[in-house]
Amino acid sequence: MSDKSTFEQLREDEREVRKQLIIKAAMELFEEKSFHEIGMRDIALKAGVSAASIYRYFPSRDDLFVEALIQDINVIEQRLQARVKSGSNIEELAIAVVDYMIDNEATFQMMVHFMIRGELNPQALKKFNSVQRYFLKMFDNIVHQTEGSDQLRLNAQAFFASLAGVVLTFRNYPGRTSEEKRKAVHNLALMIMRQGALDGVDVAAFK
Repeated sequence: MSDKSTFEQLREDEREVRKQLIIKAAMELFEEKSFHEIGMRDIALKAGVSAASIYRYFPSRDDLFVEALIQDINVIEQRLQARVKSGSNIEELAIAVVDYMIDNEATFQMMVHFMIRGELNPQALKKFNSVQRYFLKMFDNIVHQTEGSDQLRLNAQAFFASLAGVVLTFRNYPGRTSEEKRKAVHNLALMIMRQGALDGVDVAAFK
């Protein structure tokens, strides 16, 4: 390897380290503030870098959050695949999905943010659309692996959207403990599946 290529690799490695530091700082802020209260200056302060330097890596806050969402989707995919390999059925996968949304506030806030906003900058919007397509295809494949049913695969997107809606509706339900809210989300997720969110699926076939 030439001195030039070695130097370029070191610079690229340093750039990646800084990007990960910024993403980590953004994700940690979700534990302290709501999504819309977080600005680039807050992230820069948390990461220990200048606000101007963040824009060298991420043109906008949305671009930063899309990158963070990509990393989290990789984690979700690995966890679901591990459950499939261990023999989990469709009901257990449903619980795993809603638990991940409940336990990972940053990821869930980002998903909702991108789904409801229409004014994303073109670059971030294009990347998020690719992320969304990848995630839904991945979810289709995971569900398909549990049974191999074409009907399941056709309805997996509706199933996932229903699960996300349940979490959104009940994750902050007033007057309930965290455990009570989680139990309610579990019950509703299973009810959705059993009562036809996946049309034509015989639940008993998964037991």
